[in-house]
Parts: sequence; C-alpha cells; structure tokens
Amino acid sequence: MKCVSGFLSILIALFIPSTGAEDVVVYGQVGGTVTLPRSKWGSERVWVKWYFGTNTQAVISRNAYGRETIDQSWKDRLSLSRTDFSLIINNIRLEDFKTFKCELNDHSPEIPTSVTTFRLFHVSVQRQDSPLLAGETLTLKCDIEKIFEGMQIRWLSPQKQDLKKDTRAQITNDVRLTVRMVTSQDHGVWTCVVTYQGREAHANTPVTVMDLSPALPKPVYTSVSSHSFLNLPCSFSIPPHLSWSDLQAKGIRGGRWTFTPSPAAGSFTGVVLTLVNLTLGPPSSWVVLQNKGLDVSALLRNNLNLTLLKKEVTEEDRGEYTCAVEFQGDLILNRTMCVEVLQVFSSSGPVAFVGQEVNLTCTLGHPLNSDLEVKWIPPRHSSLLPLRSSPHPALLTIPEARDGDSGRWRCQLSRNKTLLTSVDITLKIERVPVDVWLLVTICAAAVIFILLLILTVILIRRHRQRVMLPRRGKRRFCHCKDPKPKGFHKN
Repeated sequence: MKCVSGFLSILIALFIPSTGAEDVVVYGQVGGTVTLPRSKWGSERVWVKWYFGTNTQAVISRNAYGRETIDQSWKDRLSLSRTDFSLIINNIRLEDFKTFKCELNDHSPEIPTSVTTFRLFHVSVQRQDSPLLAGETLTLKCDIEKIFEGMQIRWLSPQKQDLKKDTRAQITNDVRLTVRMVTSQDHGVWTCVVTYQGREAHANTPVTVMDLSPALPKPVYTSVSSHSFLNLPCSFSIPPHLSWSDLQAKGIRGGRWTFTPSPAAGSFTGVVLTLVNLTLGPPSSWVVLQNKGLDVSALLRNNLNLTLLKKEVTEEDRGEYTCAVEFQGDLILNRTMCVEVLQVFSSSGPVAFVGQEVNLTCTLGHPLNSDLEVKWIPPRHSSLLPLRSSPHPALLTIPEARDGDSGRWRCQLSRNKTLLTSVDITLKIERVPVDVWLLVTICAAAVIFILLLILTVILIRRHRQRVMLPRRGKRRFCHCKDPKPKGFHKN
C-alpha cells in the first residue's frame, strides 16, 4: 500500500477483509489527499475505470493504450498512479466521503473483470478555535466517522513524539487529549494516528501557541564604551495573521522591563529596578521609569516587539534584565537575560611615565569562567611584543613603560575561538619633564637643609647646657693641732 502526503494530512488506507468480496476502507480528511490503493493486475494492457457513488459513468478511466479520460467535475482533483491502478484524490471535499468502485478489465475470456469497492470515511481533529498562550491547557479530540474493533489510536506532538511519554499529557478514551502547560515547542501540527491491522491513518491539526521568543541561551556580552550599545531582544513569537489585538483578547493586565544589578555592577546590588512599564490606556503605551539611556523606539512602533536598546554602556549595567507580560489568571510570560560588561583599566590611569610599572586589567567584575579566553592586542611598537600565543592573562604587566607602549591597547574576550566582545584603552606614556626634576631636586635640598639645621640647633643647645652648669668644689677637711670635739665649749 502506498502512502501519499497531503499539505494538511497524511492519509493511509486501512483494509478490512471480508469473505466473498474485497472491500477496502479508507480514511481521509477534508482538504487533504488520499490514495485508494489498487495493485497491478492482469496483463500489461488493462482497461481501468473508477466510479463514484451510484454513478454509472466513470469519473476517470485509462484504456489499454494508456489514454486517460477524466470527468470535468473532477478535473484537477483526480489522477491515476503511474505504477499501478491506484486512484489519487486531491483536495478532498465533504461530499467525497462515499463509495468508490474500481473495475479492471483485461479483455481476456479466461480472466473475468475485477471489481473492488472502496468506502471513504471521514477523520479529523477537533481543537479550540482561539490561539493558546504558553502555560495554558491544550485540548484535542480525534473525530473518527466509524471506529472498528481492534483499532488503536495514539497522538503525536509537532516533534513527532508519542504523547504517552509526556508527563503533561492525559489521554481519555484514546480519542481525547489534554496537555497542560503548553510551551512554544507545542506550536505546530498535532497528529492523531489511527492504527488497524498494522496499517495507519493520520489526521492532523495546526495548534497556535503565542509566547515570547526564546531567551538567549548564554549571557549577553558587551563592553564599557561611549560607542557601544546593549541590545536586549524580546518579542512575541506569533504567526503573521495574528496581531496585538489577539493578545489583548487573552486579557493583558500589564507588562514591564526590570533590572537586577549584579554585585559586579557596584551599585543598587540586590534591588530590582523597573525600567519600562506598560500602561493599558486606552491606548496602551510604554512608559520609561528609569532614565538609563534606554532606546524604546521599538516598543513605541510595534507592541509585539519589546526589544530594548541602551547606548553608552558602563559597568553599572551588569546584571539581569527581565521582559515580562502579565495576563488574566496570573499567567506571566517572561524572558530573562544576563548581561556581562567587559572593562579594562590601568593601574596608573590613562597617563604613565617612562620607566614606570603599569598593570592593565581586563575584567567582567568577577573571575572569568574557564571557557572564556582573553587576548591582548598591544600597540605596534610596544615593548611587550611579541606576546605569546593566546590565551593571555587577564592582568597584563608592563615592567618598565616605554615610548612604544603609548597607544591603543585592546582586550578581546572569546569562547571557543568565537569573539564575544572587546574593549579598548588608550595609554599615554610620557617622559618626566625637566621642571619636575628641578622641583624634586629643590625639595630634596630643602629637606636636607632643614635636617642639617635641626641637627645644628640640637648640638648648640647641648653645648650651652654644659657651660652653664656650676662646678662642684672639692671637700675640705680641718687639720687643727688640738681639735675640739663637736658641741659647745666654755672659754
């Protein structure tokens, strides 16, 4: 049996054998394509005729010499297979779900005419009319015109995965499917697969899931510069035939952009700042609450595009940015992006002197992950040339600055050889001017003179102190002939 795929459905014939007649049951879907299978039979010259319903005139036929005739009412919708006698019906209409009959005549008295009857049954998938928001519940029902004993039914997601393996799915009586918390991955064609006696018939239906575009899988890298800008993409991912009014019909309650600075930002750490807020109006509009150099022109032009732009990036822009839209029923669609800002600074500032040691630091405000690499590009005549092959250290030291080290130093940040961002710093190397050396000499001489003066004053004071002190006389003893004892004596 041959399977022919249509734009909206894939339809496969199901055979139901019965004694005494070769009856074939085929399932089809309105707007789809179906093949009524009839294999080769008889000799090479067989007259083929196909009849519809109770009509006695063939809707399509092919004589023994290969010439085909088609009823004008079926033109552009019927064709015969080139490999056998199967009938292909395109763009199936509701009135086509009746009986078809195939007659094969070999014009040989030994071989009687072969007649096969086909019954075309209707199969479809019922779904809710309105599109879904990510987070809502999907309900589908496989509507089969006639169910036969032993028939099996299963469901396939847009990724052709069996829903029995999906923990979000609940299948009731095989024909009703309920999927909780749908995502953008559930947007696409869902399929009800009917299996009978080892053969399958497919019925498809498109499901629309409105959601924000997928968030960037890794951080957004930019650099500190007056010329750099930060692009924060956020937009609704919906089919072209839908618009902002379709989202409003789902009950929008508000929207916002928020910013949570990282510890490396240096300010407002741990505080959630609302940058832009959606007012419902009418008309609805976006209002900037934090003047951080934000460009909201995309928001003002198209409500479906929530992208933010920021010019003149600084290290204070490091952190997490969240785009969120709220709907009725406490349903929130949001996307969060982490922003890393690369900066480079010099230990001496933008100006250094010849012979001075200078340290250049390239940083994100925190230690670099192991998968990130730094590459330094110095000026053409730098004293550090040639540098060893990258990766280079984030801290680059110039032991003794030279005139050739003046100019632009660039730090490039890469992952797996892919450039993420870069940042420049202009370093100016100057010679110490003569007047500066003169000032240094004068200051040194003054210091020496003051020290000598202090020393001289100290020595003079010590000398004067020695001169001014009185001399102590020697102790004298009495040498009388008749010494008298101490006390009072009478003459």
